[in-house]
Order: sequence, then C-alpha cells, then structure tokens
Amino acid sequence: MSTIPTRALRTGVELSTLGFGGAPLGELFDPVSETQAQDTLQAAWDAGIRYYDTAPFYGYGKSEHRLGYFLRQQQRKDFVLSTKVGRVLTATRDLDSFEKGFWIGGLPFDFRFDYGYEGIMRSWEDSLQRLGLNSIDLLLIHDLDSFFHDSEQRFSAHLNHLITSGWRALDELRSQGLIKAVGAGLNRMGAMPRLLDAADLDFCIVAMPYTLLDQDSLDEEFPLCEERDVRIVIGSVFASGILASGPVEGARYAYDTASPEILAKTRRIQAVCQRHDVPLPAAAMQFPLGNPLVAAIIPGAQTPAHIETNAQWFQHEIPTDLWAELKAEGLLREDAPTPGRN
Repeated sequence: MSTIPTRALRTGVELSTLGFGGAPLGELFDPVSETQAQDTLQAAWDAGIRYYDTAPFYGYGKSEHRLGYFLRQQQRKDFVLSTKVGRVLTATRDLDSFEKGFWIGGLPFDFRFDYGYEGIMRSWEDSLQRLGLNSIDLLLIHDLDSFFHDSEQRFSAHLNHLITSGWRALDELRSQGLIKAVGAGLNRMGAMPRLLDAADLDFCIVAMPYTLLDQDSLDEEFPLCEERDVRIVIGSVFASGILASGPVEGARYAYDTASPEILAKTRRIQAVCQRHDVPLPAAAMQFPLGNPLVAAIIPGAQTPAHIETNAQWFQHEIPTDLWAELKAEGLLREDAPTPGRN
C-alpha cells in the first residue's frame, strides 16, 4: 500500500502527489535499455508511486509500450494513468531519412499534429493498443502552445481545430466514462488562458513555469485555475535540469543551456538551502506542493537510483525558515505559497 499522500482532481480522481513522468522512458536525453526501464518502473512502484504519465510523442510510442508492459502486471485499480492526444503516429517509410528530433532513441514513427475529432479518437485508440490496457484514466491535449506552434497563425489554426472538432471527442469520452478527466499538457503558460476559455478542462500538466526559479504564473494562470477549480500537475520541478544538477557548467534550464543569470540565481538559492542543510533538489521538489492548486509533481527518472534519490528528496524535512529566507533574499515571490505555510 502506498504511503505517498494523494490529492484529488475535481472529478474525484486521486493522484499520488509524487508521480512518474514517462518522457525519459522514450529516451529523451540518454539511451535506456528495456531492462533498465522495467527496473526503474519497479523501483517507482516499490516507492509508492501510483500516478504515471506518458504520451505518444515520448520516443514516438516507446514510453507507452514500456509503461504499458509494466502496468499490465499490476492491478488496474491500483494506479492512475495519463497520456496525451494531439499527435497521430505513422510508421516511417524510410529509415535512412528518419528524423528522431530531440529523442536520443525511440521508435521509427513519424507524427502529424491533429487536434480534430478523428485524430483525437485515433490517438486515444492507438494509445490503448500500445499500452495494452483497456482504459486510460486521464487524457490531455498535448503541446498546444507556442513551444511547438511558434506562430500565432499556426497556434490559432490548431486551437480552432480543437474547438470546432476535437473537443467533441474529449467531451464524449469523458461523458461516457471512458476517461475520468480531461487536461492539457503545456510547456509554456501563455496558452493556458485561451485553452481554459475554449475547453472545460479538469487539470493541466505544465512542464516549466512553476518552479523555485519561476513563479510568474501566479499573476494570471493560477488565479484562473483557482476560479475554475482546475488543478495543476508540475512536470519539470527541476526546470529541465539545473535544480537537480545544481549550477554546474553546462546545466540545463528550460530545455537549453542555462544562462549566466539563471546560474547566478541558482547559486544563491543553493546557498540558502545549504545553510539549512537541505539539498537543492529537495527544495525544488517540495516547493510546488506548497500551492494547494498543485495536485502532483511528476519528475522523470531513467534508473532505479534516480527513483530512490527522488523519493529521499521528496521526504526530506524542510524547515519553514528556508522558505522565509528565500523570500527575504528576493529569490522567491512573497505571495508564493510554501509547504507548511499558506
């Protein structure tokens, strides 16, 4: 039985506050063998993690295949699973010219964006096949933001396709009980207000914009979510690397090399953490959960050792004085809710 606390979405689905992000299983930064993937998932299960997130895009299906193999060995009632729609995968015709994009490994499948009714239904059905499961709990609209659609024209066209066609598919699946909640998986917050206006979302997974380094989403997006009873899952508590590695040379921030300014700010945050005998990654993991709108965090892992370390950081005792000092130093917003104090 899991000892990790849970928080509920408005539809009643309970998420373990420490979840598992499936992108590394698709070989995002490093190759991951099949044995390593399964050992990592077993370590996550043994640590009490019961919420697992993946997507067709993660390794072009590889993450879903690997996660499904593991979860088929568990009791279906014992875990919550989310995956995503918005891309349709098709087998590549020419392996020699196949572009992996930023995946180190993955499977030989191309994709096209499709936020329409048929595309979303096909993506959902294809995910069931890859996972080998008869149900998916949570389904998210994936990457409908400026990170992948970098012109207003492209973004607006895809959003309009969702509004006029694709949303009907998600609404049908939810109303028929085939999924338990609908969300949006975003890399950047800017699209969230428009998506919340366009669709009756239950929750959002956000990759970047609410971490120890970034709290600008408290200005607009979080108040909107509170107003509409929409919960948030944080997908990149380590800001894509630097809050786990620390401010070392080559540290990554927001999917790129960290700037001198980000390195300097991280050094100052780390110094405060050290004064309180708290590892920087422990503060990074626990900070978002101080906000009651945050239902879970889902750091990725690609080895059992990563899981063990994440679990230790998640449970590390952090004095409230640490958060107070970060605010006093101007390193954390005064209005940012923190663990142990609202």
